[in-house]
Amino acid sequence: MDASNEIQAVRDKDHLRLLSIFYFISAGLSGFFALFPLLYAVMGLAFLSIPDQLQHAADNPPPAMFGWILFGFGTGLTILLLIFAAAKLLAGFAIRKRRHRVFVLVVAGFSCLSIPYGTLLGIFSFIVLGRPSVAALFAAQNPD
Repeated sequence: MDASNEIQAVRDKDHLRLLSIFYFISAGLSGFFALFPLLYAVMGLAFLSIPDQLQHAADNPPPAMFGWILFGFGTGLTILLLIFAAAKLLAGFAIRKRRHRVFVLVVAGFSCLSIPYGTLLGIFSFIVLGRPSVAALFAAQNPD
């Protein structure tokens, strides 16, 4: 192995280490912000638990279906965002172990939807994982 290949190997390992750290950070932030739609679920439950006396006293009480819609939206969005945070966490572990390159690329594509930091993370993931030397590192860990 000549000097330029050794330098590239060190650079690849360093970039993969940084990518895995950034995926862990992004997963933590995504997991935290995934809890905010629970406020919609709580508001939906609040609308559902309004006693009948208060509903009749109000001029225009909200229909019960409104509470179910808010509850369903908040719960569904929270679950979806927590799954996405878990996928980012798994991508960070996959990068560390140099396995499941295609999965990491798919997660990087979905990360691009999180503007601006997720977009940067996704683009840098495509750049680093697109290198032939990095693809060889992943292929060495995944013999077919």
